[in-house]
Amino acid sequence: MVTPVKNTNFDALLDFPCTVDFKVMGVAHERLVDDIIGVLQQHAEAADYSPSIKPSAKGNYHSVRIAVRVVDKDHIELLYTELSKLELVRYVL
Repeated sequence: MVTPVKNTNFDALLDFPCTVDFKVMGVAHERLVDDIIGVLQQHAEAADYSPSIKPSAKGNYHSVRIAVRVVDKDHIELLYTELSKLELVRYVL
């Protein structure tokens, strides 16, 4: 399967390599943060990830903010795609 090329302007807006904050919204489950970090460890340089977690008003969802060092626009797009595939994830911003 061929992944379509995304038409983003990341390379015009950012000087690579750089750190990008990802905000991942997902179901409030004990596995959510571990799943997110697992994807990042698989596709980004090794780092001591320190996510900040904010529960929703009713506690059904968590917003996880995490900084990741990226090397180019394709790397950002790969991380968005892979994070979006996680079962517990609803949105990646």
